[in-house]
Formats: sequence, structure tokens, C-alpha cells
Amino acid sequence: MISVIQRVSHAEVTVADDTLGQIQQGIVALVAIEKTDNQNDVKKLIERILTYRIFADTNDKMNLSLRDINGGLLLVPQFTLSANTQKGNRPSFSAAATPSVARPLFEFSVDYAKQQHPNVACGLFGADMRVSLCNDGPVTFTLRSPANNH
Repeated sequence: MISVIQRVSHAEVTVADDTLGQIQQGIVALVAIEKTDNQNDVKKLIERILTYRIFADTNDKMNLSLRDINGGLLLVPQFTLSANTQKGNRPSFSAAATPSVARPLFEFSVDYAKQQHPNVACGLFGADMRVSLCNDGPVTFTLRSPANNH
């Protein structure tokens, strides 16, 4: 799994002018499921997102996690993160899981996140979404599940 996380002051995801999810201060996590991913990878990545220390403490150091500040988590499926862009002028998505594999794993990630954290919203798998956010910092990181870490 690959996730690009962004520290935000607020964010929302819409489909056809309907707001599916929104958060105030927290993290927007764009998530790509790859062919080799499983539920264990999902759990590890969600835990890492929830505990990654990217929020300022009283000394203005990035020392607090999403859990510490009780912030919002907005999970957005984005298979394009798994693209291989090393050759040519067109990305290859050969590492991405098929929708029949990725959809249940993304839904599992949302369910698992909601079990672990009280403030979770999400986008819609396979939909043409609009994500609006105010990146705070800006602070943006790429996280990978252990099996795909390089």
C-alpha cells in the first residue's frame, strides 16, 4: 500500500456536488492498494497514519500524532499513486490491484480506521471525486506498507 498524507486545517471530498466526507484539522490520506497488499498491510498502514507525529506540540515541534490531537482522518482511494512513471510518457498501473481486490481492501481500511479512531471520513472507491483541502504547512509525506517499502 502507498499513502500520501497531508496535514490539513480542513478538507472535504465530493462526488457530483454531494459532500461524502469532511474533516477539520487532521490528515487527508490518499491511498493506493497494490497487487500484493492484504488486510495486515492495511492495518499496519492505518496504524502508522494514526500515530505518525506531524502535528506541532507546545514547543512548535512535529511531535504529536493524529490520535494525540483527536484530529480528523479523510481516506481517499487513489490508484494512480501506484503508477510506474520511470519510462515513457504514459504511466503504467501494473502494480495496482484490480478493482475486485482493491475495493474490499479500501473498504476494510475505512472500517478498520473507524474502529481505531473516532473521526474518520472517506471518499468513494471508483468515483470521480473532487478533493478540496487546505494543506497546513504545507506538510506532506509518502508512507508505504512494509512489504512495499523501498
